[in-house]
Amino acid sequence: MAETMVRDYEGLINRVCGIFDLLKHFPDDLSDEEVEGLLHVLPRDAAGTIGAVMHPRMRKVGITFLKGFQTWFEQARKAKAEGKKIILVPFNFPPEFVYCFESAYPLTSEVLTVSGVAALEGQGERYWDFAMGLGLPDYLCSSNTVELGSALTGADFEPDAIISAAPGSCDANSKIHEFVARYLGVPQFLLDKPVDATARGRAVYLTYFKSLIKELEEFLGEELSEERMRQVLGNANEASELYYDLWELRKMRPSPCPNVFTLYAYGAKYSLWGTEAATNIMKTMVEAVKERREKGLYPAAEEVARCFWIYTYYYWDWAAFFNGMEEKGITVLGDLLGSFFFEPIDTSSKETMIQGLARTCFDYAMTRQMGAESMSAQWIEDISYWTSQLDADACIYCGHHSCKQTWSVFSITRNEIMKRSKLPTLMLQGDSWIRRMTPMSVLDQQIDEFVSTVVKNKRTAATLIG
Repeated sequence: MAETMVRDYEGLINRVCGIFDLLKHFPDDLSDEEVEGLLHVLPRDAAGTIGAVMHPRMRKVGITFLKGFQTWFEQARKAKAEGKKIILVPFNFPPEFVYCFESAYPLTSEVLTVSGVAALEGQGERYWDFAMGLGLPDYLCSSNTVELGSALTGADFEPDAIISAAPGSCDANSKIHEFVARYLGVPQFLLDKPVDATARGRAVYLTYFKSLIKELEEFLGEELSEERMRQVLGNANEASELYYDLWELRKMRPSPCPNVFTLYAYGAKYSLWGTEAATNIMKTMVEAVKERREKGLYPAAEEVARCFWIYTYYYWDWAAFFNGMEEKGITVLGDLLGSFFFEPIDTSSKETMIQGLARTCFDYAMTRQMGAESMSAQWIEDISYWTSQLDADACIYCGHHSCKQTWSVFSITRNEIMKRSKLPTLMLQGDSWIRRMTPMSVLDQQIDEFVSTVVKNKRTAATLIG
């Protein structure tokens, strides 16, 4: 019976790789007629995402982004064929650390899930169902369970080891990675984070981080090369500078930055940082946004609301979520996963680079907030900073079903945001990676009602008082 179930599955990574292989044949620009022909032959779910990415106002960047990910997948398969170790990492661990090893290559479980949800017919739901069929609880997070469910079928591209950096900040993430490591019989390397953010706590974390390095060096049979680290982290620093340039451009009102660019930025951060592909994606985005700024381009008659998503996005309908809101004048300023400010890593020595990587990992999105001594206090502090910097009009919480830790403090967080920053905050409920829970039409309606009845009235009142 189990063998029959496995034969009925084809792995998420293998399927996504097949689709992304087509991108090698794309020119750097496509005409409207070529895009229309492409969408005509694609399955409906894939066509929806590709259509959003290939919209004329951001097509060049979209192609650069997709080709960057085609390279990510292709290099992973090449690395596997050459005998290198594929290291599966969670979204809250810097992939540039793995790129520092000659004999290892990183794949990020949540980015793989987003790729499947965006590119595949059925959006990865079959892999969630497979995991549930094994008896795993449905309160696990779809962000990693979709891809890891594919790995559990035995019919997909499998990792050689797993790094787990989420203990203390996301138990659902930690437990599914642990289960998959045991199920597949591959080693799991743990990186615990103390809640203490003082110098003492960070010193303890640096000790843990150096222990992780030793464990990986033993596993890979390779000592970290200072020269390679300097090259990889130099690329990461360059991409980070471009990220800061993009952040400054997002402050403008109306925003010249297309909504989906905020997703592109952290898609690159969580998978390609440290490679030339990430730098190329960021550079192309910055150039496109500067051009839109100079031409005064905005897709709606006016910018009616600047909304900051205080947790994650919904990833299964890019056309409606990103492009649709933008065309109604609702700017997506960013979210928690895409709001990061890491110090440039000092590349003067191997020790400074290791310290910089540990500091980066300690302050990663979600690890920083949900792994803090006070989850609500750190979350509120960061949201207050981000929303003030980006001149937000309102906040939106996605209400992802498995994030019990954020649900537990959301009411405190919302009340404090509304008190401290005077920003109305909408609470939604829906799975960020699976469309079954709440249809996009319902989410759209709730957002539209919030903007028209709360945000617009608040802005009107502020104008009259002013």
